[in-house]
Parts: sequence; C-alpha cells; structure tokens
Amino acid sequence: MSKKAEIYQNGEYLGNHPDWHEEDSEWKAKKIAGILTKNNVTPKSICEVGCGAGEILNQLHSTFKGANVTGYEISQDAYEFCSKKQKEGLTFKLEDILNPDNKEHYDVLLCIDVFEHVEDYFSFLRKLREKADYKVFHIPLELSVVGMLSKNRLMNSRKKFGHLHYYSKDTALACLRDTGYTIVDAYYSRRSFEVNSGGFSKKFMNLFRRLFNFNRDLSVSLFGGESLLVIAK
Repeated sequence: MSKKAEIYQNGEYLGNHPDWHEEDSEWKAKKIAGILTKNNVTPKSICEVGCGAGEILNQLHSTFKGANVTGYEISQDAYEFCSKKQKEGLTFKLEDILNPDNKEHYDVLLCIDVFEHVEDYFSFLRKLREKADYKVFHIPLELSVVGMLSKNRLMNSRKKFGHLHYYSKDTALACLRDTGYTIVDAYYSRRSFEVNSGGFSKKFMNLFRRLFNFNRDLSVSLFGGESLLVIAK
C-alpha cells in the first residue's frame, strides 16, 4: 500500500471526515438515479466502488426496487459504517472489486468521487471498465481560474480529502475516453447551488456563478465549485 493510501486505513481520513461524507449521500443518489432514468437504464444489479458510509447505495436500494445492490470498500473504518446498513438485497464487502478472484459483473457500477484518490488511475479505470455494462462517475472539477489563483486551495484539497489528481470538464472526459470508455451522457451536477455547505465564501462565489449562468462551461472554468456526472459504457 502506498503512503498516500494509508490515510484510509490508519484513521487519518476518518479523523478529518467522521461521518465519511454521509451528509451528501441522498443528494448524490438522486443525481445518479436521474442520469440512469434519463438514459433509460433500469438496473437489476448495482455496485459501488469505494462506497464509504454506504448511504448512496442504501438510497438507491429503495429507488430501484428488486435490484441487487453491492458496495465494495477497502477501508475498515468506512466498512464499519456501511456494514450496519446491510439487509436483503443490499450487501457490503470489505474487498477490492479488482481482486482477480472477483468474477462478478453488474449492470451498473458507481465510481462516485473516487478515482481522483487513486495513484495509478489509468490502470484503475481500465480494469474497472470490464466490471459492468454501464459506469456512473461523479468527478470533482477543481481546475479553475479562481482555484489556481488561490494559493492553498489545491494543496488543502490534497491534505484534507486525499485528492491526488485535479480535473477540468475536458480533462476528466479525456481520461475516461483514453482508458476505453464511451461517454453516453455527461453534465454538471450543480453541486455549488444544491449542496448546503461551504459557508460565506461559497455564497459569495455563487453570486458570480449566477452572473455567468448563461454559459455554464465558462462559469465553471472561471469559478469552479462543480462536479461532473457521467454515464459511460
């Protein structure tokens, strides 16, 4: 295990995020269900890589009735959260989905705010592609003019969230295409406007984001504060 990956095992990440981001899970689950429905995907089996507290899958288990839902997590700390939510049709595994012994294949695989944490993310994405028919990604877009001008923003993200890679919309989509994915649909999840966190600085930046709302690509390039929701094959 790399030195950077140790933070998910040694309690450091848990110390920074004691609820393992559970507070955003209902919002993320609605976004995931939305992009699946928009593209006429009704899964009978769903898995999530790096499922964390497991609440996204818990929400989707209620949305997609009858689907078999499985979460994979390599952190013991996170597994202690999600394993408590296990029930009929909803299973959690303390396991790496890319373990060669794992031969499971799913209708839909979720990779929600994950591959920016992975050192060799190209290899990770290539291997992940074979695990499901459809893949849904949620990718933070941290490369913006404001982000680059802010002295410590990216380094704070690296320290607090464990992000090793930083993306714009174009580079995120290019990474997926370069690793063999076909993009079915992609759009901003509108995180900056719909998730109530960030305090005064976020509200201040949202004033400028609204001024440029006529061109979302330009707004995100200038002011950041967004994530990209992608469904791919």
